[in-house]
Amino acid sequence: MIPVAMEQVRLADQFWGRWTETVRTKLIPYQWEALNDRVEGAAPSHCIRNFRIAAGLEAGEFGGKVFQDSDVAKWLEAVAYSLLQCPDPELERTADAAIDLIVSAQQPDGYLDTYYIINGLDQRFTNLRDQHELYCAGHMIEAAVAYYRATGKRKLLDAMIRYADLLCRVFGPGEEQLHGYPGHEEIELALMKLYDITRDERYMQLAAFFINERGRQPLYFEQETHDVTRKWLNFHMRYQYNQSHLPVREQTEAVGHAVRAMYLYAGMADVARQRQDTELYTALKTIWKNLTRRRMYITGSIGSSHYGEAFTFDYDLPNDTVYGETCAAIGLVFFAKRMLMLEPLGEYGDVMERALYNGVISGMNLEGNRFFYVNPLEVVPEACEKDEEKHHVKPQRQKWFGTACCPPNLARLIGSLPDYIYGTDAKERIYVHLYIGSQVEVSLGERKIRLALQTELPWDEMTTIQVETEEPTEFEIALRLPGWCEQYTLWINAEEQAAEWRDGYLYLRRCWRTGDRVQIRLAMPVVVVQANPRVREDIGKAALMRGPIVYCLEEADNGKDLHRIRMRADVEYQIEHCPDLLQGVTRIREQGEILLPWEEDSLYAGSYTARYEAKELTWIPYYAWANRETGEMRVFARVRP
Repeated sequence: MIPVAMEQVRLADQFWGRWTETVRTKLIPYQWEALNDRVEGAAPSHCIRNFRIAAGLEAGEFGGKVFQDSDVAKWLEAVAYSLLQCPDPELERTADAAIDLIVSAQQPDGYLDTYYIINGLDQRFTNLRDQHELYCAGHMIEAAVAYYRATGKRKLLDAMIRYADLLCRVFGPGEEQLHGYPGHEEIELALMKLYDITRDERYMQLAAFFINERGRQPLYFEQETHDVTRKWLNFHMRYQYNQSHLPVREQTEAVGHAVRAMYLYAGMADVARQRQDTELYTALKTIWKNLTRRRMYITGSIGSSHYGEAFTFDYDLPNDTVYGETCAAIGLVFFAKRMLMLEPLGEYGDVMERALYNGVISGMNLEGNRFFYVNPLEVVPEACEKDEEKHHVKPQRQKWFGTACCPPNLARLIGSLPDYIYGTDAKERIYVHLYIGSQVEVSLGERKIRLALQTELPWDEMTTIQVETEEPTEFEIALRLPGWCEQYTLWINAEEQAAEWRDGYLYLRRCWRTGDRVQIRLAMPVVVVQANPRVREDIGKAALMRGPIVYCLEEADNGKDLHRIRMRADVEYQIEHCPDLLQGVTRIREQGEILLPWEEDSLYAGSYTARYEAKELTWIPYYAWANRETGEMRVFARVRP
């Protein structure tokens, strides 16, 4: 598939427009204050200060995590996407000043990493397993490419080209080169973005080298000298933690640290597409199947264990101790989009959509100034406080984190949404992957085609696409038919039409003219969703979905002790759109039941008969939970037999 760059797309969506506006007006300014350590009560970032120290502008020691540079890189990338959609001279001046500072810290040979510049350049590239140098380089390359695309300014891009050139000299198959690869993947997909801009084959070759060298024996990470022994090396996970346990073409399961895995798989997909590497794609499809059919939550969250922020084993999906890092769901979106670029299969778009509407945006509150690192599917606030096994789970979002990867990652993904909506191919097709209101202009041969997509999703069922052509033109529009939609109706110019369905897409080929209008109604009944019986935690339970939205029960609507609630699968659901609730959501009401507590003061009884009474249940979108008072929440509720 041929990418449709975000420069060709203008977002105009009621639902996502609010999120992008929140990123632009609240999240980006808030994060700039956080990066400069000016948010009262929040964990210090040290990020900008580190660059000032590295540039010789002030004295001091390195502060924060070894990967702290990546936070400002992701912030710059988010700024670039914001400027592309909404020019802002003041924000651009702030970003330019940040770029001036970053570049002033760069070393004469191109090296740029404040941790080693401050602590000793003689140690650089000596601990690829743990120290995140290539991870930081990758994020800064992504920022440089995005900023160049948005503004045309080359200062950061040229700086990162110098750094990438250094990496090409240091790493590779040559006898004098290091045969290593990153402990935290990211550089691979970044180098492919740099290749897309420069068409310099060396960058694609280095990305492919990092991918193909990974996991080969003798294992590079065992040959390095490390001052720190990671605890999981003595655990069953070992080198699965960073996906270096096997060569990537031999891997069949999603394993280890979930964010690292997603970044690796995204980079693999980019290399597979550009090199037409079918063997690499086959490996990715095997991993994808394991990930999405055995190790993914209903919300699109991934990574079930706080230990190593990692995958565990098939069908191990606990709701209350889940990790589900926001960055992991974001990484899943990256991976899914790149799989779509390899092959237009609807399931890739389905997973991308599921993660976006649920596991991604749940990571930020509606005001854009509080964040979840962990995204649970079940919460009891007292347990979060008093049970050590659930200490990583928070019942309310936090101002900032010492490891603050998630907030700027949210900003850059939401800002780059126009990159995910459309695609084209060499067969004169325009694909609609996501139903997000927007306008797009694409070229099919020498002809320009414009589409204007208007949608009422995710709350209502109708989507309309207006076509504009310079002259009557034959081409095909391919509409993804979401996996959650079992019934649809399609019209072209108000006449109901049939369409060819293939692999999750509806294909409409005709000679299109300006003024032609496609309408599709995607039926969105409330669906009771059960987990595979192999998921131990969800036996006898179910969740509700409507369209792409996963719903949850929250104490604010239903009271305490949500574990005593029992839903009924045979009732009529009341669907109510509430413009004043949680910035405008559609909620679901149903008549359920609640198990009555015992009257006697005893812990166990041998002849007790369960007694239930009717209780109206209110379900809200999962992404919107924890935006009111602190309380319980759960996605999966018990079901009346």
